[in-house]
Amino acid sequence: MQRPVLWTKRESNFLNILKVYTFVSNEMDMKNLSLKLEDDIFIDVEDIVSRIDKKRNKYINEAVSFYNKLYKRKLMRSRLLEESKIAYGSSMDILAEFEEIEDDGFLLD
Repeated sequence: MQRPVLWTKRESNFLNILKVYTFVSNEMDMKNLSLKLEDDIFIDVEDIVSRIDKKRNKYINEAVSFYNKLYKRKLMRSRLLEESKIAYGSSMDILAEFEEIEDDGFLLD
């Protein structure tokens, strides 16, 4: 059986300092961006972030994320409308073919 490692007071203090000052940063997942805002937009942002006690960067990230979701929905809606128009056209063609079959005097049982 091995004896547990005993730390000196100095080593123990050093380990405690490492625990306190070591953290995981998400900055590796972030990109730097130079952003130019119109004055009135900047003033609004500053006013809002001061009232809600949120960092400007976090607020802008959330705003861009919301805007991206909004535009993804708009793009999906327009794509679905286009596909619906295409499907409607082919459905009308099929319906016309069925009407021709009925007009020929054939009955479908």
